[in-house]
Amino acid sequence: MRALITGGAGFIGSHLCEALLDRGSQVLILDNLSTGSIDNIAHLKGRPGFEYFIDSVNNEPLLAELIDRSDVVFHLAAAVGVKLIVEQPVHTIETNVHGTEVVLKHANKKKKLVVIASTSEVYGKSNDVPFREDADLVLGPTPKHRWAYACSKAIDEFLALAYWKERKLPVIIVRFFNTVGPRQTGQYGMVIPNFVRQALAGEPITVFGDGTQSRSFTHVSDVVGNGLLQLVSEPQAIGQVVNIGTTQETTIAMLAERIRELSGSKSIIRYVPYDEAYEAGFEDMPRRVPDLGRIFSLIGYKPKHSLDDILVQVIDYFRQK
Repeated sequence: MRALITGGAGFIGSHLCEALLDRGSQVLILDNLSTGSIDNIAHLKGRPGFEYFIDSVNNEPLLAELIDRSDVVFHLAAAVGVKLIVEQPVHTIETNVHGTEVVLKHANKKKKLVVIASTSEVYGKSNDVPFREDADLVLGPTPKHRWAYACSKAIDEFLALAYWKERKLPVIIVRFFNTVGPRQTGQYGMVIPNFVRQALAGEPITVFGDGTQSRSFTHVSDVVGNGLLQLVSEPQAIGQVVNIGTTQETTIAMLAERIRELSGSKSIIRYVPYDEAYEAGFEDMPRRVPDLGRIFSLIGYKPKHSLDDILVQVIDYFRQK
């Protein structure tokens, strides 16, 4: 397999690149390093079949060339992280919508398989938990910039499915549910690396809101090895929207307590109102848990890592850094 990964120097992209190379695939990475890091792929330099390009998907001549050289495109390049989304809504919308538009346009010329990275955020404020791929999406009002990311990714999904329906471009849409693990940064608001860094530094562990909001955290190797790499080999996945995650659920308050315990930290846990953490009137999702029936029926997907497995690995990673 020859694969192009846009956003390949990011957290998920770099793990996907590593897994593909380990399987003997050729991998091309395109990343402008706006949220990714060259450090994530430094250990891959020199490996047979690996090439990287520091540029944007908006460089269409380069993008077209790389797509032509590939069998499958994993389109992971996007604006990510709640903090970035709230602070830079224009960048968020333009990056996500236009980036996907140009990838689909050029992939369609040679009918190359495209995997579109979407997000559990698209389910919005729905209370119909666990979230099923065919459930209604309940987004907040447009003045709340927090929902710009969800809306932009929903548009990506609509556009990809339109290419499949109208032009027979093979696409697979994957909705990630809080993918975590080594190499993830807390720079843009990712909760586990932020909590771990604070705990190891003896700083207050800052929980935004009242901590009752719950999430399901999935190890990146489950997402990549048990999910993405299996889906691209399954013809029945084409044209589908697929959740990838775990059904193990925890509140953010319990997460903070567990990280403090596993790290042996003496940090206090401090609760910060959403208005102070982000912006006035910020809205959050109370629960975010996937229904995994579709991905199980397609590829027999079952996540292998527990939350404690993830936390121990992330704590060890930050200690080594």
